[in-house]
Amino acid sequence: MVDRAVLAHPVFMGISAGHLARLVEELAQPWTASAEGRRFQARGGSRKRAPGAGARYRMVFVDRLVVTLIHLRHDVPHAVLGVLFGVDRSTVTRAVGEVRRLLAERGCAIPERPGLRLRTLEDVFAYAQAEGVELRLDATEVQVRRPAAGRGGRRAFVSGKKKQNTMKATVIADGKGRTLWTDTLRPGRMHDATAARAAGATGCFDHFDQVEVLLDDGYLGLGRDHPGQAVTPPRKPRPGALPGRFEQWERDRHGHSSDRITVEHSLADHKRWKQLMRWTHRRDRLPDTYRAIAGLVSDRSVPL
Repeated sequence: MVDRAVLAHPVFMGISAGHLARLVEELAQPWTASAEGRRFQARGGSRKRAPGAGARYRMVFVDRLVVTLIHLRHDVPHAVLGVLFGVDRSTVTRAVGEVRRLLAERGCAIPERPGLRLRTLEDVFAYAQAEGVELRLDATEVQVRRPAAGRGGRRAFVSGKKKQNTMKATVIADGKGRTLWTDTLRPGRMHDATAARAAGATGCFDHFDQVEVLLDDGYLGLGRDHPGQAVTPPRKPRPGALPGRFEQWERDRHGHSSDRITVEHSLADHKRWKQLMRWTHRRDRLPDTYRAIAGLVSDRSVPL
């Protein structure tokens, strides 16, 4: 068993010691309440013995949080983590499942607003309209394992862009590349604009009519449906247009790309966590994993 103080180093967890302390303070009570709820359901009623009686946890909450962060950051197998922490592999599996769900439910931090978090697309648009923030929206794909032969819906995961089995996440960032929101992941074959509409973008554009979102060429349909709000790159002039028109188009296109590039930086921050480079586990666990990592990345926008 390795010294657990060493395993809590930022190199292994991907976050600082101060960030870890904030997470412990924020999540310890929800985790305890969840554990008590599971015990109540298993017993079928209130406890019969005094608090403190019975078996002790082999891993306290801090260790469970650390082991989950190491798994998210480096994709270390549960069996290896069990050896490092001196517990059984099944203990690590339960710990990762419990803490990952809590991390996914946190949402994304609001820049310069400690204690407040954005959990839904409506929250993001309301924040953007109230604060006058220009949003950037884009989609990214994570390669996943191919569904088993004979199972329905196999083609839904085949991405037309990557020619691989993927799942697609829609992400929103601000002008400084700070993650504000990510949705539930969808099969990779779904078009970017369709995924945004499925997440509720159309209703948000209609309700929050002062919000402006910068998009790439994959969202031309949204730009057509919501002019002035969903801003896509300028269209290339037709052959035969005046030379000055082409020069103006190049400047406008470059300016739009420069303004929108911050969301690409946000996506790159997510992919630095190894589990999002290529997902090799069950596909139904990827949405919680992506939201958990996005929330951890967004925490950097809030001062410690």
